[in-house]
Amino acid sequence: MKLSSFCSIGILTSPWLVVATVAAVNFPFAPRVLPRHTSRVYSSSLDANRNTAAAAKDALAYTLMQQRGGSTAATPSANNNEDFTNQLPTFSDSDNEHIEIAKKLKNRNATNLSRKVTHAAFGIFFACLNQFIPRAKFLPLMCGITAASLTVELLRYRKGFGWMNSALHFFLGGALRKHEMEGKFTGSFYYFLGVTVSAYLFPQTAATMGICQLALADPSASFFGRRTRHIYWSRIEGQLGGIGRNKGLLGFLGGALFCFPFNYRVFKIAKWGAAGIPGGNASLITVSLLLGMAGAFADLAVPTPALVMPKKVLGVPVPPFHVDDNFVVPIFSGWACTKIFDLVGWNQGLKLAEHIIM
Repeated sequence: MKLSSFCSIGILTSPWLVVATVAAVNFPFAPRVLPRHTSRVYSSSLDANRNTAAAAKDALAYTLMQQRGGSTAATPSANNNEDFTNQLPTFSDSDNEHIEIAKKLKNRNATNLSRKVTHAAFGIFFACLNQFIPRAKFLPLMCGITAASLTVELLRYRKGFGWMNSALHFFLGGALRKHEMEGKFTGSFYYFLGVTVSAYLFPQTAATMGICQLALADPSASFFGRRTRHIYWSRIEGQLGGIGRNKGLLGFLGGALFCFPFNYRVFKIAKWGAAGIPGGNASLITVSLLLGMAGAFADLAVPTPALVMPKKVLGVPVPPFHVDDNFVVPIFSGWACTKIFDLVGWNQGLKLAEHIIM
């Protein structure tokens, strides 16, 4: 990828990053993972008649106050009979709703078919939008969706915005993962950002196919990887410097092969004109397979757990951004599509069928 492309990505994403950092400085984030043992609650400070649930809520409130960087008034001593909770902020049940929601969700090690189906459906939907809507309208639309998603991520752990977590759980249900209600961003923001950047950087067909690889290669590689995780020789641990950590080569192959028939069908019925497909059926098979491998490789390269930014950079609090495959896969696949077209002599301006696969 050329340096100009990286500069374009930086320019396109910088407004969101700046806004998110400013928000983090002025309104420190709630704790990302609520520890069970760090709240200094003194038994002598608690009223004897207070029940266990109330005491636990006070402990949580004290932890939130400490980790948000708020006022840390003098810790009550054992001889002080004043109830220290008089100094604590009040948190409604809705503000802590994400904790209860997290208990109902599956972790990243679960197969979670509902998440994979949702992932694929959204990818095909946005690929179709990119194909049907003019670029001049699609890009502003995706920028708006991405900005709205980032706003939700920045607000939903803050006091007074707990209802956002309830809304996310209502609409997405089991498609969410446990860590996405324990302080991490959901994959939605990175998904929308990846689609936006792909549509901005690449020709329409390359961007559409990059989004399609996101829709298909990502969930299928994950599915096959989990099904074959007992085959130890295929697993990648720390041999490649963290690249592909906790993923497997068989998952990569499964994802690539899963994309092949879709890619083949899409290119087979594309608008080639009277000259037909340059290179014939051999080039069609080559492009379809290589593009699927590109999408699966991009997914493979992103380690699990993801690389996360430090909580502070030069003393400045930053949001919990991380390297996410939802962002990497469509961009790498779109770029790979342009290079594969050059390799086999296909026109970058190739138009797909009216309904992509029909």
